[in-house]
Amino acid sequence: MKIDDIKKLHLKKYRAEFGCFLVEGEHLVLELQKAALHHPHLQRSELYVTAAYEHWQSPFRTHLISERQMAQIADTKTPQGIVARVPMPTTAAPVSASGDERVIYLHEIQDPGNLGTILRTLAWFGNFRCLLSPGSVDPYNPKVVRASMGAIFHTPLELDVGLDALRARFERIACLDMQGEPIQSAGFGSFDCYLFGNEARGVPRERLIDLDAQPFTIHGCGTIESLNLAATVNMCAYELSRSRIRSA
Repeated sequence: MKIDDIKKLHLKKYRAEFGCFLVEGEHLVLELQKAALHHPHLQRSELYVTAAYEHWQSPFRTHLISERQMAQIADTKTPQGIVARVPMPTTAAPVSASGDERVIYLHEIQDPGNLGTILRTLAWFGNFRCLLSPGSVDPYNPKVVRASMGAIFHTPLELDVGLDALRARFERIACLDMQGEPIQSAGFGSFDCYLFGNEARGVPRERLIDLDAQPFTIHGCGTIESLNLAATVNMCAYELSRSRIRSA
């Protein structure tokens, strides 16, 4: 792939056209190499390095490029000198055979940092799948990939999953609301899908009614009106992981 084409991968339309995205820096490339051991499509990744990383040990085809070329393809102002071009998965990862996989659904999430942080949390606790609605931020956006700290390779993702599809797939759906049972309730861990809304607008009330979504809340004692979306998902993921341990 030519350097000019690699530069285009910073834009969503070209990521979709070429079917690949970029990861940058030592940590992300190491996470990619670990994930490639278990995900065959990642083994087709290619590495672009400057002289400082000429002897980097990698299973991928490696291209030595100049500092000037690296500055062209990197997304950061002071690139480390190592970038990988990674093929996107063409199909969703299969559902866990153990049957204990939790599903997090994000409706029209917009902030790349929020999505990256959420993916990082889900990968940390494990056994989580993330579904994104149409109109959500692209998970292969460089800012999402960096914020995920490599979790993009370890958390199963499904894109463009409409709200209408949830009812057919999941019998019991929970949502976060200002009015509802506390997430510490015994029943919180018994749902098939956990629905979280857009940072500013949430999920339309009528859609929640259509889905018969059971509301839960995170009670606070301060004066702030709401929690950041990533913080909300993180707390819920922690509580779900605790409930899984208690029931084991």
